[in-house]
Amino acid sequence: MKSISIFNQVIGPVMRGPSSSHTAGAFFIGRIARSLLGDRVRKVKEVEVAFDPGGSYARTYHEQAADLALACGIMDIDLTDQRFFDVFDIARRAGVEIKFTVRKLDRAEHPNTVDIEMISGKGDSLRFRALSTGGGSVEIIGIEDWKVNFNGTFYEIAIEAEAGSRGVIADLLVRAGDLVQEPAVEVKDNLVLVCGRSRTPFSRESLRGLETVPGFRRKWLIEPVCPVIKKEPLFDSAEEMVRLGEKRGLSLGELALEYESDCLGRSKEEILSEAERRFGIMRGAVHRGLEFEGEKVQLLKPSAGKIFKLEGEGRLPVGGSYLRAGARAMAVMHINGRSGVVCAAPTGGSAGVVPGVLVTMLEDEGISPLKIHLALLAAGAIGVIVAKRATFAAEVAGCQVEIGAAGAMAAAAVVDAFGGGVRQGAEAAAIAFQNVMGLVCDLVQGKVEIPCHTRNAMGAVNAFLCAGLIMGGYENPINLDETIDAVHSVGKMLPIELRCTSLGGLAVCPSAQKLV
Repeated sequence: MKSISIFNQVIGPVMRGPSSSHTAGAFFIGRIARSLLGDRVRKVKEVEVAFDPGGSYARTYHEQAADLALACGIMDIDLTDQRFFDVFDIARRAGVEIKFTVRKLDRAEHPNTVDIEMISGKGDSLRFRALSTGGGSVEIIGIEDWKVNFNGTFYEIAIEAEAGSRGVIADLLVRAGDLVQEPAVEVKDNLVLVCGRSRTPFSRESLRGLETVPGFRRKWLIEPVCPVIKKEPLFDSAEEMVRLGEKRGLSLGELALEYESDCLGRSKEEILSEAERRFGIMRGAVHRGLEFEGEKVQLLKPSAGKIFKLEGEGRLPVGGSYLRAGARAMAVMHINGRSGVVCAAPTGGSAGVVPGVLVTMLEDEGISPLKIHLALLAAGAIGVIVAKRATFAAEVAGCQVEIGAAGAMAAAAVVDAFGGGVRQGAEAAAIAFQNVMGLVCDLVQGKVEIPCHTRNAMGAVNAFLCAGLIMGGYENPINLDETIDAVHSVGKMLPIELRCTSLGGLAVCPSAQKLV
């Protein structure tokens, strides 16, 4: 099973919009490229980034700012830095040429496949293949002509040497760090690649020792792009989560607090402090979005603030917490669409749902800040199960695993904030998912805006509805694990036109194509 952290892969990363797959994921791929180059990174002269024409990146990388984000990673500019928008000018002044091409890639099975070649001023080169797998998570699956399996969540190393040195190198790696598993070994002709993944950094002494092994040729190191996972998770399924919570007499938020504390090796106080910080980013995006007016987001004029104001004046046919939560969710998407700073929850395209719900409970329902922070963690616990069993990538399984997942997470957060149990949180998440199963990703003109804004609002409203239904006595017959499996299965059945390529659904409507 995958090791998933709430902050690493679910309630996060803190990023610039509009898309976690395209901005956060691309940024982390750029960061990893720097690690792979090592000392040669200061001498980079040319970078070529290639996308397959059949994938999502080829059609949306510019509209969703993947080009800017990847360049920031390569140039060591933080994703939230204001220089994000000037990165290509910065690269040119530094003598670095970064170009993007769309061409047929061999065996590009994932829609977010990226092939990168970097050339130094001395002519040294590096080729590798990366995937952006959803929610900011990435995988490195090829370096030069070797197959690898790295993800930037540990200290990772690959050593190429003559085949006869495989045993010595593997033994040295075992002694060099706190390995997550036995070294992986691949043999090709008379060469071998030995790969290791450690919870602690490889010491300089151990690296020097590896380089002195007879037959050593070269090595590649990847620094982690997020906090390293220290322990195996407390649970791997919703069934285990419910059973453990009931056994220990914990709420879902309290159980999630224990999960993340164990996972990252940090105190509960530190985890709560980080939950407070991330909620602060969410709340800030809500308030900025409600105040945003005048210029367009991208294609649409901002409307969340107006809706919120008219609801407060009682001038709309319906109102109350539901509508205010929906308006707040849209407000976050206004900021996301302008490449502003948001917290993925679990993705950029669904970044409005959880904040819309949590801020509404805090500001309108009088829920205490501590309960809100625990509710945020409760939402993260649901996301952990989705990440383990399925995906957060609309490119793989449609909008149902982005805004649908966010709505399920938010439903559990509502249950937790209002005193419901772990089982009720899981059941509310399940029916929230069931309500949107099959939801396609058909973003208009490749921009995370239409219909993403209103779907985020729908996700927020659906969260309150499903929490109320479960706490009111509705008995859900299909549990969360089975529901997530069904959602994933349905998503893989969707044609490529309905998975973040802008080739079907609303994206091909004449009115949508005329928008400017």
